[in-house]
Amino acid sequence: MRSLFVLTKREFAGYFTTPVAWIFLMIFVSLSGLLTFYAGDFFGRGQADLQSFFLFHPWLYVFLIPAVSMRMWAEERRSGTIEMLMTLPVSTGDLVLGKFFAAWMFVGVALFLTLPMWLTVNYLGSPDNGVILMSYLASFLIAGTFLSVGSCLSACTKSQIVAFASTMMACVLLTFLGSDALINALSGVATEKVLKLFQSFGFLIHFLSLTRGVLDVRDLLFFVSFSSVFLFATVIVLDHKKAV
Repeated sequence: MRSLFVLTKREFAGYFTTPVAWIFLMIFVSLSGLLTFYAGDFFGRGQADLQSFFLFHPWLYVFLIPAVSMRMWAEERRSGTIEMLMTLPVSTGDLVLGKFFAAWMFVGVALFLTLPMWLTVNYLGSPDNGVILMSYLASFLIAGTFLSVGSCLSACTKSQIVAFASTMMACVLLTFLGSDALINALSGVATEKVLKLFQSFGFLIHFLSLTRGVLDVRDLLFFVSFSSVFLFATVIVLDHKKAV
């Protein structure tokens, strides 16, 4: 546990030494606000809530999370420092978790910077703060799951551009999988069981369930299990590349 803490702390501090991190924070906070007030018609809806704010988060993450995850392992492999990492007296699992938790904490900082939005709606009205808190949890969970996907794909290549593009495409697919648009498009050719299967593996249905303020253990297990699978896959990829 101590080695994991040290690795996480080191990686987390490293994010703030690169311009990409600061650009990510600025873009995320700016786009979150702009989409909420303009595309989400915050004032026109006449409701003091953050429904429109969180509605755009999965789609923001589709483009922004790959920018965070692409350097996790691709940069280490490109620069050759991954060999030094692998010789440290820590397990591959600790290395993977250290980088993952650091990236997840960094995204948590981005979410924390949006707290003025929460204060704003409380100033304007009386929102359901329990729903808002659950929505923040949902946003944090889906971001972590996207990061786990990015971690695995970053470990598969030396190119940050390839890691970025492949992670973005994977996140788009996983987000679109359970969307109403896809379900409606397949409704005429697929059975109800197949449609439910698509929905169950789609990120949106689990994300939206939590943003409604419903704490369903199945939604939590979905994100935790999905992240665990891809983090485990990252360990396998790294161990395989170390062996060869």
